[in-house]
Amino acid sequence: MAALHSSATSPTLLARLRNDPKDQAAWNAFVERYGPKVFGWCRRWGLQGADAEDVTQNVLLRLAEKMRTFTYDPSRSFRAWLKTLTHHAWFDFCEVRKRTVRGGGDGALADALQDLEARDDLLDRLDEEFDRELLDEAMARVRLSVDPAKWEVFRLLAFENLSGAEVAERMTMKVNTVFVVRSKVQRMVQEELRKLEEDGAT
Repeated sequence: MAALHSSATSPTLLARLRNDPKDQAAWNAFVERYGPKVFGWCRRWGLQGADAEDVTQNVLLRLAEKMRTFTYDPSRSFRAWLKTLTHHAWFDFCEVRKRTVRGGGDGALADALQDLEARDDLLDRLDEEFDRELLDEAMARVRLSVDPAKWEVFRLLAFENLSGAEVAERMTMKVNTVFVVRSKVQRMVQEELRKLEEDGAT
């Protein structure tokens, strides 16, 4: 049973899931091996237990579909790919939650969520096992497609750890504008990462 909790990827298990998506024993083993990792990432990124469980279930449902066509490449990190997929699900959940909070009129809580997101360094969400070349490629693509000032706002918040107020003062922008710009650029990076990861998983 200990092997199921190993962080090492099991090519045999992944092959079983692709060859027979209805293999319940394989899915049970997969969930036991990777479910706690997905849940742990969600908790580390600030979700409460119930919310982390919801996102974990969502990720597993996405995997159930993706594993039908997934081809394991031993030269790439499956765990990094899984973490990227989890990060997309986490990001989507936070975006929905943020819109719901704003719609409910609780401005203070919405500002707190926005501030937390702005301070959460993108690199801190991706540990050393993440494919940095993939992240670099995604950011390079986005940098070429956005206004230099907008990229600088994103860079200062995401990589220099400056506050929204500090960036606003440096870039002579309103704080709200800084957050809007950062959010747009980050979504572009996320989308490029999604495309690159999907290309690498097929």
